[in-house]
Amino acid sequence: MKKIFIGTVIVIALFTGAFLLFINPPRTDYYTQIDNLKYKANNSSGGVVDFTGGMKYLYTLPSYASDGKEKEITFGTDRVLKDKAYLKLEYTATRGVLDWCEVKWEELPASVQSVLRQP
Repeated sequence: MKKIFIGTVIVIALFTGAFLLFINPPRTDYYTQIDNLKYKANNSSGGVVDFTGGMKYLYTLPSYASDGKEKEITFGTDRVLKDKAYLKLEYTATRGVLDWCEVKWEELPASVQSVLRQP
């Protein structure tokens, strides 16, 4: 009886931990520069589940973490963004881009400034 109780507690703890990681996963900030030659219109495939969040446009851009590590990231927007603008992307491995905001050149980390073009 004691083994069943301990096993149940362990299983509940594992599920709770996995659930919390999915709800609030570790986040990494990435920085990118908009290139309006690299977006595409997002056409709905007519399915029941839309994994792009219903966004009209999808950008796939090289993005850089604060340490300069590069990652190609795809994210959706409901409008075409300002060409050559700099964005800060809040990214998680499980859910992708959670949020983004436009930033100024001075707000970019030095390692990112060395890779991106200044306007």
